[in-house]
Amino acid sequence: MHKSIQTLIKAIREEALDGWLFCNFAHRDTLTDTILGLDTHTVSTRSWYYLLLAEGLAVKIVHAMETDVLKSLPGEISVYTSQHELSSLLARFSGKRFAVLYDTDLTVLSTVSASHLALAVSCGIKQVSAARLIQRVNVFSEHDYESHEQAAKVLYRTISKVWAFITEQFKYKKTLYEGEVQDFMMAEISKAGMLTDNPPIVAAGINSANPHYSVPSEAAKNRGSVIKSDTIIQFDLWAKFPQGMYADISWVGFTGKKLDYEIEEMFLTLRKSRDLVVPAINEALDQNKEISGAELDIIVRKNLFSYVDPCYIRHRTGHGIDSNCHGSGVNLDSIEFPDSRPIIEGSCFSVEPGIYCESYGMRTEINIYIRNGRPIISGGPIQNIILTLQD
Repeated sequence: MHKSIQTLIKAIREEALDGWLFCNFAHRDTLTDTILGLDTHTVSTRSWYYLLLAEGLAVKIVHAMETDVLKSLPGEISVYTSQHELSSLLARFSGKRFAVLYDTDLTVLSTVSASHLALAVSCGIKQVSAARLIQRVNVFSEHDYESHEQAAKVLYRTISKVWAFITEQFKYKKTLYEGEVQDFMMAEISKAGMLTDNPPIVAAGINSANPHYSVPSEAAKNRGSVIKSDTIIQFDLWAKFPQGMYADISWVGFTGKKLDYEIEEMFLTLRKSRDLVVPAINEALDQNKEISGAELDIIVRKNLFSYVDPCYIRHRTGHGIDSNCHGSGVNLDSIEFPDSRPIIEGSCFSVEPGIYCESYGMRTEINIYIRNGRPIISGGPIQNIILTLQD
């Protein structure tokens, strides 16, 4: 997510702030390093502060031991050796409003250390959450749109191939483990030249009731549970091309030919809830109104609650996507980490409603990005019915 300094300054001005305050120690704040494009191998044993201003030259406050720690960034250097000197340098900006990587709701963006935050406050710097700035600078470029689309297409093809593989195993009555299916999917992702931070979720039967179930990681082929007949399988897979943006989708399969009414109705509820998002965004755009991630979550959640007990809903209904699968852009979330940031041009996010009972669960997930003023669903045809075994 490394962005040019001019892009960051543009976001500062759009939010009518005096600047954006970055600080770090020993590369602990990886988001700061990423945004500024800093070399994470640089020696950093003292605190530094980088004050990027809406107007004027940026200021680099560095320790005398490490005056080159921010040499890749523009700005004038101020050197300190003592805590008193550091406080005096920061106090020059007393009363100014600076964005910082801190937000009371969005933990994923709250990466600034408590000590750095406390020192800045004690020096009179007024702090504002950088969440909206992150949203502004983290929009997709043309390259990002294309890399995300290509990643999504590979994932949709992988679902088609893995279901054909599962169907064949059941046709010949072969014992099939979750681990074998996961390995098949990982092989397809690797063959396409893609990367992922974790292997796909393959959760069969009662395991599907755990939203973040993991197949055991030991090397044996027969890892995880045996996939039995007439059972739900939850797939969740995410990957990206090198230097690209992630795609992240979830599909549901059933290892039988005829679905129980309860299962069919549950998926129908999820599908209807998921499919409320695009019309809601279009309506807001047509009326030149903002719509936030929290508002979209409420729309999806309200429809879910009209069919199922709230106790079966365990998570938000979508998350931001960028070079990380769970990115720093807007989330569809009104309850876990309420996200009031608006959906804007270049936003990319998942829509991922899920329902989880005691004996099984399921979710459907699509990805949406905003391009040329319209929401676009990436990849291939989205799932509208549960996959079943065919003759």
